Amino acid sequence: MARSGMAALYKATNLSDGSQVAIKVPLPEMEADPVLFERFKREEEIGQLLDHPGVVKTINGEGRSRVYMVMEWADGRLLRAILNEEKKLPVDRAVNLTLAICDALDYMHKRGIVHRDLKPENVMVDAKDGIKLIDFGIAMKEDARRLTFVNMTAALGTPDYISPEQVKGQRGDQRSDIYAVGIMLYEMLTGRVPFAGPNPLAAMNERLLHDPASPREFTPEISPELEEIIYRTLERDPRHRYANAHEMIWDLTHQEQVGVEDRGVRPTSRRGRRGVNKTMVLYAGMALVPVLLFAIMLLMAKR
Repeated sequence: MARSGMAALYKATNLSDGSQVAIKVPLPEMEADPVLFERFKREEEIGQLLDHPGVVKTINGEGRSRVYMVMEWADGRLLRAILNEEKKLPVDRAVNLTLAICDALDYMHKRGIVHRDLKPENVMVDAKDGIKLIDFGIAMKEDARRLTFVNMTAALGTPDYISPEQVKGQRGDQRSDIYAVGIMLYEMLTGRVPFAGPNPLAAMNERLLHDPASPREFTPEISPELEEIIYRTLERDPRHRYANAHEMIWDLTHQEQVGVEDRGVRPTSRRGRRGVNKTMVLYAGMALVPVLLFAIMLLMAKR
């Protein structure tokens, strides 16, 4: 059995065909919260809309004695476990995994589904490097009504992978998923995330203030074209990112045709950097405003 903040997960056998399945049971406190319970039901509804080899399938069922969700059992290892073991991946493997993730996202996005919590913990990788996206707990159907959470942390995504617009309290869209894919690609290639800090709020604030350090600083094997693709996924303004996963797939498979923009001098690793000028202090203060509001919302949610 495994347990998350909102549900317990069990491995079981489907008695109708003998296949292995995963059963996701909401925790009692989740069932008692109408909004969180509505989110659980929406996750099941979204899962039933999707049928793609790169997305974990949700199995329909009738006549259940209590509320639970049945999904196919995905063999393999989490991408997080692979990164913990190998630190960083060869360039070709990282690109191929990213292409597989983008293919699944392209399918989802064309059906109006945004994952909103993409991270290595939610990507299962099999023995042949096939992937499955899992955990649609805060996924969104673009034409669905917005849910208001009493517990704000359940709807915000993960600090290392959340997009700047989500940090600012916006709902996010498929370009937010593209941003998270860019973070994962950066991490697979360099062994680190581009934005970090001593706490989650600092990590989120970093992406509002700074450009990522050049990934080629850590992995010289990365081509200028692949680095440009990463930069395009990590644009702070979503209007400057890839509009959809299909565009990113095209560039990843035609890297020789990717034009490299003159972005000036990109920052190097910020270890040991000392001091900032007054203008940077001003900009930092301005950028901290949404993050401070975000922190206040979290504190209020815990009361």
